[in-house]
Amino acid sequence: MDIEIAVQIAGSSIRLATPLLLACLAGLYSERAGIFDIGLEGKMLAAAFMAAAVAAVSGSAWVGLLAGVAASVAFSLIHGLASITLKGNQLISGVAINFLASGLTVLIGQNWFQMGGQTPQLLAGGRFMGINFPLSESLDEIPLIGPFYSHVVSGHNILVYIALLAVPTTWWILFRTRFGLRLRAVGENPGAVDTAGISVVRLRYSAVLICGLLCGISGAYLSTGMAAGFVREMTAGKGFIALAALIFAKWRPWPALGACLLFGFLEAIGIRYQSIDVGGFVIPVQFMQALPYILTVVILAGFVGKAIPPKAGGKPYVKER
Repeated sequence: MDIEIAVQIAGSSIRLATPLLLACLAGLYSERAGIFDIGLEGKMLAAAFMAAAVAAVSGSAWVGLLAGVAASVAFSLIHGLASITLKGNQLISGVAINFLASGLTVLIGQNWFQMGGQTPQLLAGGRFMGINFPLSESLDEIPLIGPFYSHVVSGHNILVYIALLAVPTTWWILFRTRFGLRLRAVGENPGAVDTAGISVVRLRYSAVLICGLLCGISGAYLSTGMAAGFVREMTAGKGFIALAALIFAKWRPWPALGACLLFGFLEAIGIRYQSIDVGGFVIPVQFMQALPYILTVVILAGFVGKAIPPKAGGKPYVKER
């Protein structure tokens, strides 16, 4: 593998890891507060559709992003209502959100655009385009450093950089602020938090809303950053892969970045090398495309060590009288 191909794969890995990273951090906030959320996939899908649809109508990617975030937050509030206020089963609520988003995006899309659930192709104004950093073109001729700066550091759209900045921001919020301390405490022992006079409901709703915000950006990135419009079921299981990355990272932000980059790398390899010849045996393209999903199964099967979730995760809090 020469330097040019390695740089291209590295750049593709970052772009492909971005929606996973945003969704993984979204699940991190929610589950650290004790709210398990397997509805990440549904929120991403709803945000992807709404972002592309509004961007196609308005011609603005930023307006589409706001619409996508609003759709995701709305689904998060539904999940919060069911699991926090009504104290329902969090897993069932997440599954219901996934099914609801899958059906609504196709139904609304067909009635809105009459294109089989898809949205029109987005023009330049309706998409987030790549940002070239200063000197990226002039430094491109310098061996190794130039291509790395031009194609790995530079050239991504703004949502990629937002996702990367969200990692240290999440670490700082969770481990260096009072809000983060309380949020983590709610996921471990909500009774103790309530005894201290802090609202468990308010903290859990805050985590759910942050989850909706990040899922909204993730879904909007899929349809207005990576692609130029929405197609049916375009999330393709990325919400579940993000959950696997979250378990792999053991609910910590920096390992979450590494896990998502690993998934992105495997997907980039599968796209770059449609088939590989190993000693006369050709690895089929289907296997290469399935690499991220195979790793997901391996992680969920428990081959990465024991991952202990927050103690109060998945349990509705009932205040003692």
